[in-house]
Formats: sequence, structure tokens, C-alpha cells
Amino acid sequence: MRLTSFSVDGRHDFGLIAGTGVVALRDRLGVADLSELLTQGRLADAANHGDATPDHQLADVTHERLLPRPGKIFCIGVNYGGRADEYADKSDAAYPSVFVRFPESFTGHGQDLVRPSESDQLDYEGEIVVVIGRAGRRIPMAEARSHIAGLSLGNEGTIRDWVRHAKFNVTQGKNWERSGAIGPDLVTIDEIGDVEQLHLTTRVNGELRQNDTPATMKYSIEYQVHYLSTFVTLQPGDVIFSGTPTGAGARFDPPRWLVPGDIIEVSVPELGTLRNTVVDEFPSGDGPAAPEPQ
Repeated sequence: MRLTSFSVDGRHDFGLIAGTGVVALRDRLGVADLSELLTQGRLADAANHGDATPDHQLADVTHERLLPRPGKIFCIGVNYGGRADEYADKSDAAYPSVFVRFPESFTGHGQDLVRPSESDQLDYEGEIVVVIGRAGRRIPMAEARSHIAGLSLGNEGTIRDWVRHAKFNVTQGKNWERSGAIGPDLVTIDEIGDVEQLHLTTRVNGELRQNDTPATMKYSIEYQVHYLSTFVTLQPGDVIFSGTPTGAGARFDPPRWLVPGDIIEVSVPELGTLRNTVVDEFPSGDGPAAPEPQ
């Protein structure tokens, strides 16, 4: 089952994808949005409408951020094979690198990614995104999959120079409004086979930049669910950005930052393609000045 969040003529809805159409579920289920569907544990109710006639064609809807009200948003850093070699610090950490993002830092499929006036170092990070469907604390790895509602795609867009404003701190560079994206769909976990065989690619203007599978992850998706649930209760609607492969723009010489008009496509055949175009926050070039270092 594939679920998506969308709007038509300004009215927000969510639905079940059926071929080239989408079956609207907000009124059918009496549920406000996909976030509420997950928190109420009603994925099975959505599946019951799989044979309904689509209410809209996908070509006629505007995709919105997949989860209108995501819970906790965790991001796993330096996880795919070869990523540690991209950093001066080659230490082999015993545990995952974890940081958090806020909902406003993400937009939806087909929406614009915003490059702020304070920096020209907007970068891409294609990722497989895990959406939690069942609450749990101290979840064993063997049970992790049963706590996952499904998978989606993410572009964990980053403002690189702001990541380095302070030692041991990436929050500033990871949370610029609409710098990243999540979508287009939530593919339920029952439709996904071996997660480690999913083939993740990121293209910029058609050029292949990232190309890998979760099989090279140091910390598997199952381990991520296990590890995070050790110190916090994972709840339905929580999100895990599971890491990005080598090939981000920062690692080219010279770096290849995103510029207005660039099209970024993050793809996994089983999950679809997340596509976004870059725009400037202030297209005229006028905007607030960057704060002076203290």
C-alpha cells in the first residue's frame, strides 16, 4: 500500500495511491491527515479502500510534506560505506552519530527547496526514510521491522557552512526552513522485501551523484530502531533519516553547491522518486544580512 499527502485547490487531504490516481481518505475515514492515521494505528482501515475509484489523478494534485505533523525526527550521520573517509576525523565510533531536525525544515515532493540569503552552500543528501508505526521502547533488533509502518525517501538538505558554526554542533545547518524534503509516498513495510537490497540513487540535473544500498551501512535500519528506542520511546509518526551515501556536493573539489534551478531526484525503485527544484529565498537578491560572528 502506498499513501501520500496532497492538496487540491488549497484543501489538504491524504490518500491511497491506485495506479495513476489517488483515493482520498480524509472524509472516508474521518481522519485529519496521515500523521493522525498513524497515531491512531489505522493503516488497515486505509487498506480497506484499495478498490475504491480514485478521486483525483496524481497529475492534478499538489504533493505536500508526507507527514503534516511528524513526531520526533532523528537523522543518522556518517553511516554508509566510505562516509567516514570523507571526514578528517577517522575515529571509528562505537555508536551511531545522531542529530535531530524540525518539521519546518522539510517540504514535500515537487515543492521548492529554499536556498537562504545567508549562505550559498545548500547541499543534498539522498536518504531512505523510516516511519514508525508502532510504539516501543528498548526494541530488540529482531522485532524492529514490526515497529515500522513503512519507508519513504528524503533529501536531508544541509547548509554546510552553518553546520560548522560551532564544534560538535550541526543543528544550525540542518534546520533551515524548507531546505530538505520527504516523500512522495509512504510504502508500507509489508510491500518491501530485503531492505538491504534497496538501491538508492541521487541525481542532480540528471547527473548521478549518489549510488549505494543499505547493505553498506555500518548501522542497519533495524539497529537504528533498536538503538534509538533504548533512550526514548519511539511513537507512531516518528521519523528516522537513515543516512546518506558518499557523493554529496561538499565532497567534490571544488564543492558543487546547489543553485537555483537545479533539480534533485532521490530514487529507490520500490519507493519511487522524490523530486525538488532549488529556488532562492529572496529571488531578487535582497534579504537580511547574515549575523556577524561574535
